Amino acid sequence: MNRITILATIVCALCCGSVRASTYNVAPNARVKASSGQSTAQFVNDGVVRVMGQGSWKSDAKMKFWGEIDFPWIELEWDSEQEINKVIIYDRPEAESTCSGGELIFDDGERVLVRAIPSNGAPREITFPAKRTRRLRFEITDGDGNDMGLSEIEVYTTPSDPVSAVDPYIETTRGRYFFFATGSQPFGMISAAPLTRNKNQGGGGYNYNSTEVLGFPQIHAWMLSGLDLMPTTEDGGFDFPSDAAKGEQAWKSSFTHEGELVQPGYHRLYLERYNTWVEQTCTDRVSLYRLTYTRDAQAHVLLNLGGYVSTSTMVNAHVTRITDRRVEGYFDTTGRLWGGPDMVRMFFAVEFEKPFDSITPFGDMDSLLVSDAKAVPRNDGWSYADAPVAGVSADYTMKAGEELLLKMAVSYTSEENARENLTELPSFDFEATRLASRSEWNEMLGRIEVKGGLADDRVKLYTDLWHTLLGRHKLDDLSGDYPDYTQGGVVEGTHVIGAPLRVRRLERKPGSPLHIYNSDALWLTMWNLNILWGLAYPEVLDDFAGAFLQYSLNGGLLARGPCAGGYSWIMSGCPATSLITSAYQQGLMKRYDPSIALREMVRNHEAGGMLAYGRDEDLAFYEKHGYVPGAAGLTIQWAFEDWALAEMAQKMGKRKIANRFHRRAAGWEASFHPEVKLVLPRDKEGNWVHTDPLSGQGYVEANAWQATFGLSHAIPRLAELMGGGDSLCARLNHAFEMASGSDFMAGYGNGYMSYSNQPGLSNAHVFAHAGRPDLTQYWVRRVRRQAYGGVTPDKGYGGHDEDQGQMAALSALMSIGLFSIDGGSGGSPCFDITSPIFDEVTIRLNRDYYEGGEFRIVVHDNSPRNCFIQRLTLNGQELEGCQITHDQYRQGGTLEIWLGPTAGKTGF
Repeated sequence: MNRITILATIVCALCCGSVRASTYNVAPNARVKASSGQSTAQFVNDGVVRVMGQGSWKSDAKMKFWGEIDFPWIELEWDSEQEINKVIIYDRPEAESTCSGGELIFDDGERVLVRAIPSNGAPREITFPAKRTRRLRFEITDGDGNDMGLSEIEVYTTPSDPVSAVDPYIETTRGRYFFFATGSQPFGMISAAPLTRNKNQGGGGYNYNSTEVLGFPQIHAWMLSGLDLMPTTEDGGFDFPSDAAKGEQAWKSSFTHEGELVQPGYHRLYLERYNTWVEQTCTDRVSLYRLTYTRDAQAHVLLNLGGYVSTSTMVNAHVTRITDRRVEGYFDTTGRLWGGPDMVRMFFAVEFEKPFDSITPFGDMDSLLVSDAKAVPRNDGWSYADAPVAGVSADYTMKAGEELLLKMAVSYTSEENARENLTELPSFDFEATRLASRSEWNEMLGRIEVKGGLADDRVKLYTDLWHTLLGRHKLDDLSGDYPDYTQGGVVEGTHVIGAPLRVRRLERKPGSPLHIYNSDALWLTMWNLNILWGLAYPEVLDDFAGAFLQYSLNGGLLARGPCAGGYSWIMSGCPATSLITSAYQQGLMKRYDPSIALREMVRNHEAGGMLAYGRDEDLAFYEKHGYVPGAAGLTIQWAFEDWALAEMAQKMGKRKIANRFHRRAAGWEASFHPEVKLVLPRDKEGNWVHTDPLSGQGYVEANAWQATFGLSHAIPRLAELMGGGDSLCARLNHAFEMASGSDFMAGYGNGYMSYSNQPGLSNAHVFAHAGRPDLTQYWVRRVRRQAYGGVTPDKGYGGHDEDQGQMAALSALMSIGLFSIDGGSGGSPCFDITSPIFDEVTIRLNRDYYEGGEFRIVVHDNSPRNCFIQRLTLNGQELEGCQITHDQYRQGGTLEIWLGPTAGKTGF
């Protein structure tokens, strides 16, 4: 690539806002030499950035009396070649001189112009196509004043491991509050991130387009939030304590994405208002922060425990000063939009590395460090609620360059357990904690390794995997204690008023889950998470099955979307059934006795259970007549979940149970419209409620086109009713053609197909089960590219309803070319084979669950045009159809796929 092309790419990146989360800074590993000022040259890569009077390279360049300057240069050299794609330049923050522009010069002579470097030490990012080099020189070509130099040069590599490939920015402008949590381990109890937009959905939480930090909440979970940290300083125009009492709009600070580092387990940004670097990392239950002050400052580290934080509202705060470095306490959260316990108590412990000068209350917090503020509705008809700010400030006198470290832990059971959870991280060693966090994430993300394909495809895959391991969070303490709100209280809609906190303890042995989770509903996860977790993370599938069963043992109901250990009744049916049966049928259920699981599921599929909670009369009608009155969507879902239960009972030899639920699972045919040839809603008298297949009436976030093909257990029978497999495929193909112009994305109940919500997520894979695997291969490739191929802050998951990794899991499955139409709940689990977008995929198998060490997929003749499977072999043996059994998968081995531009294999 010539210099003009490189320069054009860089100018486009700077002007058009190209976005990519950072990888790793390799500048500290380089030797440094300079044209002058060699005694300070080593400060240019020392990690001390923007600190007034410290950590800067100062050249000997002087301005002549007529204004001319002999501009200096500085050079980094490594022992081996580095593949890099980004450099960040920081001018010295002092006003005595400025470096305004220059050139980056690589060891092959290529040059890249750098313009408009901020004079206050703020970063200037320069991105370019990946380039290998051992040496990088920066020559200053424009500036003013004597002794010009730089505060820092940071040099970033291209993605080299799974963590560095993840881009957390993807679709943050459309995500939910819990969508972006850089301060979290896989399913971690603590889940921290900066807050830039204080609302729940539609770009709430961290939103890339919002350039002001409102705080750093430590909890980003399904309907849970709180423990809000905000570093402030008086030199930033912050008047303490009066501004603290005014809330986020008075203490917020601007920041820029230039210089920001964003990765799983690590986040760095600079609070421009307060001249403070904020870095966060974490363990499973502890957040660790490193605050670096770049100016002398009177610092106030705010711990806000009152008011609205995106998905719940903090009230009733109590704080106790334990020592001159530690505070503990609790607050309640309320105002959950989607239901659950109306009042959940959160306990916390916060410890600083150095003694604070004082602890000062602010806002509604009185001198005894107690607030009794109540929540008030924000708007009529909204469950969002406001409450006064209430908190304490840890006050410090800081010098430029000084660091302040603090760690924070929470518990849902007691202050004592919050204190004990804090001991999970015994030291304040930030770098060691960050490396441990990175190691865990790399192990989990690295269970799937890919080669070939486009760089953006690799970024998207590992971002997909990050989301599948992120959204749901543990509730249990180090001790095994966890909260239980499943009993007592009064149910009002999806809320439970007045449920008392009970503390239970996990035994953490066979017969007990390892963890209890806070989780959005497992609604229709048989088409995404159940499959992916079973493939690469069987211990996760097993543990979630055990945890949801534990909810049933505690309170009598298999939870849908459990919040803080209580029920929320979000969504419909009994979606835990498909997850539990998937774990059992694949031989992955190790935490629970299957007979207990079957007993609990049967009870939850009967009157008073979760399947038809609040609709027992409809359940009786469904069992007798085959459909739910007025609810075709529920008919489809209940039928599949009944079938999954029946399949498990049949394998266990429980013939009576199997027969009963197999019969119920077949009743959906009564809702099949013979002329429209889709499943439509009928009333109790048998009349069709309507015959419009694009109407959402009678469905759950869907319509007839989207939902009908979700009868994953009965595709052959559905094909018969439609006039045969060819007829089904023709109708379904028409629906995909109609949806392709909108990238297969639509809002609730709109359009022919929607891959931005759950009900239609299996549809592209249906063709193969009706005799046309070639159409499955074609449409899977197109859906993955159009609906899930985006890697920008505004695209990536359909922009509508990415529920804690469900769209991400399907995106990953489409990328690697494996799927299971029934999520593994059938008596003989199989995986459908589609066309991977990578040349090679290696899944590392968990040896606690699988006999094989790894399962490899090798793809020949792969290209965007070649999406049709021509030939398949497994361990060298020819495969007749586009499918392998789970038993074959669990043994490990190599699946080879030959692709071509026209339809090849037709078998299945």
